[in-house]
Amino acid sequence: MGRIMALDLGSRRIGVALSDPLGIIGQPFGMIERSDVSTEGAALRLIVAEQEVEEVVVGLPFTLAGAEGPAARAVREWLGAIEGELAIPIHTWDERLTTAAAQRVLVSGGVRRARRKRVVDQMAAALILQSYLDARRR
Repeated sequence: MGRIMALDLGSRRIGVALSDPLGIIGQPFGMIERSDVSTEGAALRLIVAEQEVEEVVVGLPFTLAGAEGPAARAVREWLGAIEGELAIPIHTWDERLTTAAAQRVLVSGGVRRARRKRVVDQMAAALILQSYLDARRR
């Protein structure tokens, strides 16, 4: 069984998380600096190949009311461009409040503010991934 990769699209970075090979636990993996779709696609293809990723889950930022706002539309637009870069299934997953939850986890863990800025997107991706993995097991 291959790994599942989750992505949290920020305005400056894409947080990346990976599951273990059995698809039970999601962990932060790293981040990709935002640039252009071609460069981002190349970075994602490399991770997919090296880590034997079989599917991708992308956080979709619904509003608190459950609607798709401008942020969700931006993610869908990015997905339309990136789908041709990856030859594996790509799913969206509700990511409401994951960045806020990631901030709380990092603060409670004593992570300094400067470091939090660098790792919050990958922690949010890990929360998205774990939510997806837990739902799949149910």
